[in-house]
Amino acid sequence: MSKRTLAIFAAIGATTIYGINHTIAKGVMPDHVQPFGFIMLRVIGAAVLFWAVSIFGPKEKIDKKDYLRMVVCALLGMGFNMLVFFKGLALSTPINSSVLVTTTPIIVLILSAILIKEKILPQKIVGIAIGLIGALGLILFGAEIRQDAPNIPLGNFLILMNSVFYGSYLIVAKTLIAKYHPFTFMKWLFTLGIFICLPLGYQELIEIRWGQLPLGALWSIIFVIIGTTFCTYLFNIFALTQLKASTLSAFVYVQPLFGILFAIATGQDRLTSVKILAACLVLLGVYLASRRSQSRVS
Repeated sequence: MSKRTLAIFAAIGATTIYGINHTIAKGVMPDHVQPFGFIMLRVIGAAVLFWAVSIFGPKEKIDKKDYLRMVVCALLGMGFNMLVFFKGLALSTPINSSVLVTTTPIIVLILSAILIKEKILPQKIVGIAIGLIGALGLILFGAEIRQDAPNIPLGNFLILMNSVFYGSYLIVAKTLIAKYHPFTFMKWLFTLGIFICLPLGYQELIEIRWGQLPLGALWSIIFVIIGTTFCTYLFNIFALTQLKASTLSAFVYVQPLFGILFAIATGQDRLTSVKILAACLVLLGVYLASRRSQSRVS
């Protein structure tokens, strides 16, 4: 099997993990673990794993001039981003979250225009408008009566804010990603993330009753730490060694499919006309907003 084929499988693996994570993480919250406590487990676990694998990477030190940027990256990518996503997921549904996270390319495009003055072509503007209409539709009209989703509109809004924070992180982290080895970058980012999330997550972390957790919940926690947080990053790194960034980014269109199918198959969510329409608008908007830039890279 060629390396390119393995890279494609790695990209599919990462996308699949991201897709089913919405349902798996949702199944643990809030009955067994509260959202902020879950994030503490995630950043601590990932920090330990990345420090462990960093022995296989180069020995690098972070330049003093990069300290501030590293802290900002940790705030956006390992703090605000994860905290609002898991809190939003606890309040909303797996299908809603799997659809809304795909707005990230649109958010990146908007932030790039604002922060680094990137020109937005008319086709991209149309894509942004369509995608945001779909996202707003879920927030404003996606309310349901569900015991495990106590405030769906607020949850949907927080998930959309996750895309804003993550998009900001991608822009701020660009120079650091190019400068440092991935293991160096991620071990320090997750280490900083522990201290950033500690004020909000400590109380919920110590409230976890480990002796009373069912086996399924334990496996879900392990999946989120090792699979969603650690393996997906490694899979994407390997995929980027063999595939163009534009090719890898196209897998964002597949994530909602995996997320929706898994949520329905496990009985954790159901499709409604609002969700179907919103998903179509979001994916069409992402496609139009990213089509031109992808074709240039190819």
